[in-house]
Formats: sequence, structure tokens, C-alpha cells
Amino acid sequence: MIEVQPPQTQLRVALVGSPNSGKTSLFNWITGLKYKTVNYPGSTVESHRGVSLPVYGSRFEVIDTPGIYSLNPSSDDEKVTLDLLLSGQLDRVILVMDASQIQRQLLIALQLKEMGVQYSIALTMNDLNATCVDVDLLRSEIHVPVTVVDGRLGGGVKDLVSKSVDHGPICKKPFRSLSEDEQVLKVLTAQGRKISEKVRKTPPEVTAHRLDRWLVHSHLSFLIFVGVMTLLFTSVYSLASPLMDGVDWFFASASMWVSANMGDGLIPDLLGSGLIEGVGAVLVFVPQIFVLFFGLGLLEESGYLARASTLIDRPLHAVGLSGRSFVPLLSGFACAVPAVMATRNLKSKRERWIAVFILPFMTCSARLPVYALLLAFVFFGEAAWKPGVALAAIYFGSALVGGIAAWALHKILKTKERSLFLMEFPPYRKPRVLKVAKESLHRTQSYVWKAGPTIFTFVLVLWLLSYFPHNPQWTDSEQLANSFLGQIGHALDFLFRPMGLDWRAGVALLSAFVAREVFVSAMAVIFNLGGVAQESVQNSLIEQMKHAQFPEGGMIFTTPTVVAMIVFFMLALQCLSTTGVTVKEMGSWKYGLVQLVTLNVMAYIAAVSVFQTLSLILS
Repeated sequence: MIEVQPPQTQLRVALVGSPNSGKTSLFNWITGLKYKTVNYPGSTVESHRGVSLPVYGSRFEVIDTPGIYSLNPSSDDEKVTLDLLLSGQLDRVILVMDASQIQRQLLIALQLKEMGVQYSIALTMNDLNATCVDVDLLRSEIHVPVTVVDGRLGGGVKDLVSKSVDHGPICKKPFRSLSEDEQVLKVLTAQGRKISEKVRKTPPEVTAHRLDRWLVHSHLSFLIFVGVMTLLFTSVYSLASPLMDGVDWFFASASMWVSANMGDGLIPDLLGSGLIEGVGAVLVFVPQIFVLFFGLGLLEESGYLARASTLIDRPLHAVGLSGRSFVPLLSGFACAVPAVMATRNLKSKRERWIAVFILPFMTCSARLPVYALLLAFVFFGEAAWKPGVALAAIYFGSALVGGIAAWALHKILKTKERSLFLMEFPPYRKPRVLKVAKESLHRTQSYVWKAGPTIFTFVLVLWLLSYFPHNPQWTDSEQLANSFLGQIGHALDFLFRPMGLDWRAGVALLSAFVAREVFVSAMAVIFNLGGVAQESVQNSLIEQMKHAQFPEGGMIFTTPTVVAMIVFFMLALQCLSTTGVTVKEMGSWKYGLVQLVTLNVMAYIAAVSVFQTLSLILS
């Protein structure tokens, strides 16, 4: 459970409501925290906790519960909320309701009354898309205090706290358990429908329905999705290019300054050829990560990303999953660790077993620097749309491989149960560019701070292994070959040759098991060792790769080699943090070990097969 330990407080207040209703935004306004809001269900399985800001008077604890569709739990996230309500630990309950989705969300309001919960309502988005609710009529219909709040600008939050916390209804303890009779649920649903028809002032805006005909229900919807994502990946190269040039120039200038002013020796070589160029080789791709986060943020803020989950609901059912699995799978494209934890919202153990097993196939952000380097090598100096399309193909390809693996597991693990998926579309909104930019910057900074120490430490160790034992009489190539690093690489050379790699590239490949980004740093340290500092760290590395040869002759980095390396990174499970959290979440070392071995052996076999086949075709 993610929480901030509060000081001694008198009140404990829970925010309850459907996904996309504005709970997390309200939580952030009250507490001053900055938890991320998302547009799809299952994104939060545990409750967030915080303490109210002094501006709201007496301090109180706020609990942001997982989004629910009803209080008849069908998943872990709904059960977390229900258990909290039944725990007897709450002093106040605020139901957050989206006015544009009033009919569906009234069900929760009526279920709370059925349980005997005394609560108040925070009504959000009451002026959105020409759909508004008569607040006075709603208040009289369900006999509950109602306050209109603006989750974007914070309007009405002080009034809400005053009415709901300072003078709000006190929870009765204990609450009654909710009836599981389907007839009762039908009656409450019908009652909610009648109330919504009374309190709604104007009919819903039809624009969203017109857009959804094309973006969700139309036969062209999947092609539109592919086009949108391809445009996003192309922008990763085109929009990030100026920022990348600036980062590249900074590290190249620093390396050249060290070479010009500090001379030769252990410390200058460590700083210039080791740390500066090794760390810079990865950080030069950080602008691309920012652009990717920014683009996904715009799609999410607009409401489109939530709709994309419905496009793959049917294909996911064919492989034993459901649209509900979209949330952890989508999270896997950022990082597999929180994605594994997000599978807790899957009510089927079998579905969770399959989803966790295939999550490492999703292209996490740590792979982006690797793909960016390899694609920059293949498409060096060419138009940005070419590596952009190739990157989109890698992302879609990884999802396709994950789907095939899920289908195979689906056939092996037979079951008759069917997992249902319910999605409430958020309204279409004009993205707040500044807000998305800030969130993207924060996520990028988190990535750098998380990966930075690992990269720095490994580059230091790698350079020391390549420097010792040291003999001033040796040439640069002899120094590398006779170093501890060279000795390790030569011992494992037999593993790398079938993939078309020499021991140097092989050592860099193995380094990715520390962290995938380290591959780029390892390449920079190993192949730039002893090289003359240039005006571009990236161009210098690519130039070294273009001229790298086997001892017996022949180029190392060719099209078959690069494609084989991309295939290996697509399939391999190189993140030990993912294995650790998988073991913890699944409660089985056997599961984690089988996953680790299976995926890496499969990646190696596939990479060798691709290299050998392409070499034969292109020879």
C-alpha cells in the first residue's frame, strides 16, 4: 500500500468512486501530493494515503481508494474498496461522481445507502460537453450533501472539505454487508437510471459518439490506432533530434576537454573514455524517452488511450486474456515492475498467470536507448520516418510475440471460465499540454535517477576491468584483449559467434542483464576505448561500430547482426528486478525461475536463427 504516514489526526476520510471520476485529482488538491491520474480501470489496486494541507484547517487523513464500478466486488481493486468501507476505520466518506457519467455512477451512491453508509458527494465535470446536473434536485432525490468541484483548477475543494469533513455526515459503524442478490442490483440500477433522467439538465453531447464510431467501432479503428502509434514513434526521432544534439554536444565537449587539458593516465582515461562517454552514450537518448512519455500522455489526457483498450479486447480473449489485461500490458511498455503489480486487478488467477508470464515481451522504456542506438546505426543519416517506422514495428512486433506466447499458454492451461471486461469511456478532452509536459518531465527524471546510479557504477567497473592488468607497451587493442574483461569475453566467445558477434559485443550484450540501458554504455566504453574524442559521442560510437571487425576479418555489425540483436532484446528477460517482483507477486520461485530461463533461452535461439537465416539469404 502506497501511503504517507500522517501525524496524529482526528479524522480519516475515504474518497470512493468510479475510474475517471476525478478521485485522484481531488486527492492531490487536498493533500498537495502529485499522484498520477490515468484513464483506465485497474491502474490502482491499492489505496493511496496522504494528509490534508493546512489551508483546509484541521489536519485529516485522506485515502484515495481504487476505482470501482459497483460494490459487488469482481476484482481485487473493488474488494480493496469494499473491505475498507467494512473495516470500521473510516470517519467520513466522500463519493466522487462524474456528472457526464451520472447514470452509471449513481449505482455506487445507491449501494452505499443500501449499506447504511453516511456520505457526501463531490460532483466533478458538471460543465463538460454541455452535460450538467441539477445539483439541488440531485441532493433532494438521494438526500445526500452534494458539492460541485473542479478537479482541474481546484474550484470548490475548500467548500467540499467544509461541508463533507468539518460538518459532514459521520459514518455509521458497522455497515451492513451488501446483498449479493442480482434482483437487488437490477432494482438499484433501474432506480439510478430514473434519478439520472430527472437530474440531467441537458442531453449528452453527441460529438463523442460520432468520434467513437470511427475510433472504436469502425472497421478502420485498428488502422487508425496503428497510424497514431506509428506517428508517435516517428516523432520520437524527429522531435527529439534537437535535444539529443544538445545532450550529445555537452558530453562530447566534456570528453574533449578532459583529453585536451588532463593529458594521459589513469584518471583522465577513466573520466573521458570511461565515465563521460559511457554515461553520455545512454543519456543522449533521454530526450527520446521524454518525447515518448509526452506523446502517450497527450493520448491519455485526450481520452483516446482508454478507448484503445477496447480495440484489443476481442484479440485478447482469443489468447486467454481480456481487455482488463490491457492495463498491466500497457504499463509494461513503461516498466515491467509496476506492470506485474498491476495484474492484481485480474480476478482470474489463470489470466494473471498468463499476463505476468508474457509481460517481459512488452517493450519497456529501458529498451528504448538500445533500439535507438541500433536503429541509428542502420538508418544513419537517413530520414527520421524510417527509424520511426522500424521502432513502431518493434513495438507492435513485441506485442505480437506476447500474443502468440499467451495463445500457447492458453491452449496448455485449459479452462471454461470467461473473464469479463467493463470499460467506462472518459469524455474527450483537450489535453493540457503544460500539465502533460510536467508529468512527462517528472517520469523522465525518475527514469534517469533510477537508471543513473546503475549505469555509473557499471561503467566504472567495466572500465576498470578493461584497464587492468595494464601494460604501457600494449596497443589499445592488445590492452583490451589482455585485460580481465578481454579474458572473460574470450572465454564466452563461443556463445556469441553463432549470433554474429565477437566477444566485445557479447560482453556488452551480457552487461544488459544488469540493466538494459547499460548495453549502450558498455558499447561506448569497449568500442571507443583509446579512441580520439570527437564532437559527437553517438556518432563516434556508430563510426567505431561501422569499422569493427573480427580478428580473422569481416565486419561485425551487419544487417543480420543488428536484426538478431534486436530480436534478442525483444524476447530476453534481462531485468532481475522484474524477476524479483514476479517471485514476490506470484509467491513462487519456481515460476520466476522458469520464466527467466525460458525467455532467455528462447531469445538466444531466435537471435541465432535470425542471424543465420539472414546471412544465408543476403550472402
